[in-house]
Amino acid sequence: MEISTNTNTVSTNLQPSTSQTESEKAVLSSDFETFLKMLTTQMENQDPLNPMDSAQFATQLATFSSVEQQVMTNDLLTNLNTEIGALGMAQLSGWIGMSARADMPIAFEGKPVPLTLQTNGLADSAQLVIHDANGTLVQRLDIPPRGGEFAWAGLDSGGSPFPHGQYSATVESYSQGDVIETQPAQVHATITEARQNGTQTELVMAGGQTVLATDIAGLRDPSG
Repeated sequence: MEISTNTNTVSTNLQPSTSQTESEKAVLSSDFETFLKMLTTQMENQDPLNPMDSAQFATQLATFSSVEQQVMTNDLLTNLNTEIGALGMAQLSGWIGMSARADMPIAFEGKPVPLTLQTNGLADSAQLVIHDANGTLVQRLDIPPRGGEFAWAGLDSGGSPFPHGQYSATVESYSQGDVIETQPAQVHATITEARQNGTQTELVMAGGQTVLATDIAGLRDPSG
């Protein structure tokens, strides 16, 4: 089933601030100059009868140098993470407009919603259980015990559509009348946006659902 989308965007804020980097370098350089001035002043004003051990000066200088190197290493790691994130976003741009399958809420807008139902291999019967956004049970439907693809029509027992909104779907597997496993139904929805949120990449669906890119279980062309 084809799911249409009107928004094709990739948003990210991955470029490091040039002014911020230059500012950090300026601060580090200023701190090093201040340290040298303090060290020189300390040497000039030390007690001639009880001078400081030269090893202490070397230790102080080595300590500051170590801190300086650590700051530079952190900057390199930050830039590397930024480049990796940009590469990931570039790859994900090809996902825009694709139909994704993942554990996420159903965004019901009056049309059947394609699902993939996974059941326990020992099940002799199964049911699709639907709850509304408030967690209220609204429907139970018998489904094939082997699961598979299923289109939830969003109609009540009288054939009237449920109100538009978000619903959750779970699959209950039964064996001889007892529930042996419950797991979420996987929902198919069209990806409209990919965006970076800290270190994680999020995908936004046509119905407004947000899913981590790492949680996508499958992709396919909605026109196929």
